[in-house]
Amino acid sequence: MTEVSETRNEPHDGHDHAGHDHGIGSHGHSHVPKDFGFAFALGAGLNIGFVLIEAIAGFFANSMALVADAGHNFGDVLGLLMAWGASVLVKRRPTLSFTYGFGSSTILAALANAVLLLVAVGAIVLEAVQRLIEPAPVAGGMMIVVAFAGVLVNGFTAWLFASGGERDVNIRGAYLHMMADAAVSVGVVIAGIAVLLTGWYWVDPIVSLIIAAVIIWSTWGLLQDSMRLAMHGVPGNINAVDVHNRLLQLPGVVSIHDLHIWPMSTTETALTCHLVMPDGHPGDAFIEKATKMLHDEFGIRHATLQFEVSDGAPCGLGAGCTAGSSTPAAHGAPA
Repeated sequence: MTEVSETRNEPHDGHDHAGHDHGIGSHGHSHVPKDFGFAFALGAGLNIGFVLIEAIAGFFANSMALVADAGHNFGDVLGLLMAWGASVLVKRRPTLSFTYGFGSSTILAALANAVLLLVAVGAIVLEAVQRLIEPAPVAGGMMIVVAFAGVLVNGFTAWLFASGGERDVNIRGAYLHMMADAAVSVGVVIAGIAVLLTGWYWVDPIVSLIIAAVIIWSTWGLLQDSMRLAMHGVPGNINAVDVHNRLLQLPGVVSIHDLHIWPMSTTETALTCHLVMPDGHPGDAFIEKATKMLHDEFGIRHATLQFEVSDGAPCGLGAGCTAGSSTPAAHGAPA
């Protein structure tokens, strides 16, 4: 005999979750990430304006560094708009075609942002190498003024997203984009000063290569995290071994199997698991305790628990397939 209970980890309000209707669209996604709509609107507006100014200034100053940086900033504006679109989609209610809603769009946006950053680095490196081979005179004073404005614009935009970077990979992607732009602008300022003082035009591409290395270093973690989420891997802030062991410690549970933990968005995590309980269905109080534990200790908001009186079910791909075990199989545990 098998009984299934699906719950959302809402704050406990005395409501009986047993038999709760979890049909499509039966509840709103109240656990959406913090609203950064104003930050996206302001940041995108400022950066679009700056890209236009920088491109025009680069043309008149004969500065390929400014023109290249304007192109790089334009790519980052596109990344910012993608992250903004994903943050809006995540709030939409589930539909018959998208029963989980549109939270996965934040994962795709984070992954796209990481890829865009690496593509931008490639463009910077290519331009830097070409300028090392064929140095060209530039208007150092205009470089300094325009690039310093870029430091202010991009630094301020990055600050708008700083508070959400640790909890949301999508927001962290936007934050890193703006920080990378600010770093590039700092490099252009330094190169402009060097050109004015020494006339060494090769300083510009050397600084660009150093900045490219810094961007790669800061982006690698974002790429790894977004790839993990896109592949439905266990989120990096959750240890599958700890989740398995905590479920096994619940009263009446003799073993568990088919434990699956995966991201629904960059801020929400889902879990499914079979709990073997020979005494039968433990009742609503047990369900409330188990889901509250998953929420409070691991931040898992969506949990589906299946109760079984024997361990005869075939083992799935999740962790914890050995009856009575205290440690799950290696599959599913975060690296």
